Amino acid sequence: MIKLILDNLGKYKKAAIAAPIFILIETIVGLFIPALMANIVDFGIQGKDQAYIIKYGIIMSVLAIIGAISGIICSWFSTKAANGMGSKLRVKMYNHMQSFSFADIDKFSTASLITRITNDVRTIQMTMQMGIRVLMQAPSLLIVSLFIVIRYSLKLALIYLIAVPLLLFCVLTLMRFVHYLFMMMREKLDALNATLQENLIAIRVVKSFVRENHERAKFKQANDNLTAATIKAISLIVLMQPMSTLIINGVTLLIYWFGGQFVGNGELLSGQLLAILGYLNQIMMSIMMFSMVLMQSTQAKACATRINEVLESVPDIANPETPVFQHPEHGGVEFKNVSFKYSLTGSGENVLENISFKANPGETVAVIGGTGSGKSSLVNLIPRFYDVTEGSVLVDGVDVKDYDISSLRSSIGMALQKNVLFTGTIRENMLWGNPDATEEEIITALKNAQAYDFVMGFPGGLDAEILQGGSNVSGGQKQRLCIARAMLRNPSVLILDDSTSAVDSDTESKIRMSFEDTLKNCTVFIIAQRISSVVSADKIIVLDEGGIETIGNHEELMKTSLIYQDIYKSQLEGVLKNV
Repeated sequence: MIKLILDNLGKYKKAAIAAPIFILIETIVGLFIPALMANIVDFGIQGKDQAYIIKYGIIMSVLAIIGAISGIICSWFSTKAANGMGSKLRVKMYNHMQSFSFADIDKFSTASLITRITNDVRTIQMTMQMGIRVLMQAPSLLIVSLFIVIRYSLKLALIYLIAVPLLLFCVLTLMRFVHYLFMMMREKLDALNATLQENLIAIRVVKSFVRENHERAKFKQANDNLTAATIKAISLIVLMQPMSTLIINGVTLLIYWFGGQFVGNGELLSGQLLAILGYLNQIMMSIMMFSMVLMQSTQAKACATRINEVLESVPDIANPETPVFQHPEHGGVEFKNVSFKYSLTGSGENVLENISFKANPGETVAVIGGTGSGKSSLVNLIPRFYDVTEGSVLVDGVDVKDYDISSLRSSIGMALQKNVLFTGTIRENMLWGNPDATEEEIITALKNAQAYDFVMGFPGGLDAEILQGGSNVSGGQKQRLCIARAMLRNPSVLILDDSTSAVDSDTESKIRMSFEDTLKNCTVFIIAQRISSVVSADKIIVLDEGGIETIGNHEELMKTSLIYQDIYKSQLEGVLKNV
């Protein structure tokens, strides 16, 4: 954890160094006050010397002010250093997450990554902020106060020497058990965030199926699990307070008992006894503060472990040592004996098995098959969202593993199965496809995707706001905006993963016709369930349980593929029934 903090201090190192200096000043000043109070009692009050009392009272007041100012400055520097470190750590984590492949994100889960970059970083921030003050103040108070008490009375100092190790032993014993419980608590927090995230994203589905009660029960269960784990961890921590109080009260009682006797027989002055009690409070407060930081550091250690898991995770997909930076211009795609499985989250069995085919530049290739046949998995291998398990995928004759990832993906346009629009204007969403696109190019892409008319119908047109997740546009509108965004890239390869399922057949036909005019040299991959979406494709790949059943155009498949014939007949019968 300490290494994690030091590695991310950056420009805040000066603040992290300045804070302990000012807390040391506050501590030194605080150590003088009990001794001065003892002098006032023993020499000022008992000697009835008013001038002495006023003089030392002013000195105490000045020291108290210096201590207060030093404490405020320390708090400012420690807050600056801790928050600066946290800010840099969050940015570092976020930037590293951007290099993750789909498989890496599946491994951690989005909910867990959110918890780690927010809650876990905040816990380390708080621990650092407390630690800067306490780790300098507590040892200083403990050592110097103990030294002063020894000067006053070695016998009373022995009481401290017994109490301090006993208190530290209790704290360290608790820490041994708490670390595991904090790790469990963080896992339960991940589960709660996952439940909440899923519910809020799918809130329309929840309400349409009247599943609010079911979701409430799920959330309650996750919340109860987190509560139980938290109570279990905190119940051990709270033991520290009564144990510390018991030891401190016991020490105070012994000091009063023996100290009173020492004052009575003249071994000790009454002011010195008051000073010893003052230093007792400082010693015990320092131990209490140190104990709290140790407990907090146990939780922070668990958080640091989770953060390091992210930072030390080597992305599943990375650039080769000598990548090809050339952008694929022609868009020819070839699969050579490709097999693929989801190694981190799947069942361990191949999703695709021995896939081989070639898509020539400018061809339209459709992929069709039953649910779970591997259609989306197949096209996700082209931009290298996942890596093949066996075989190779080539674009323009070069293995996708040899390309610079940015060069490869910048030449591929995608409208994914799960269409995503970002909060902002329609114009801003379109510029994701091409940041340098002119307004004329944006309008052309919208027209080709049959989205121009409804966009112009919005107040503000291109500058109309899109709410989070595109919740203020329909499914068909969202799909057409995503297609326009992909077309605006002017890609060599365009992948449409079931991206016209919410669009009527007439509109879909117009979109496909626009490809022939606008993307003449682009290789287009279409994944669809409807025969009408694939009937005009140059090649149709029929997948069955992860393998290729057959390849051909519509006419050929109607003669050779039983699966294609069955799909065609079932959809034709559906149409006839609705007529």
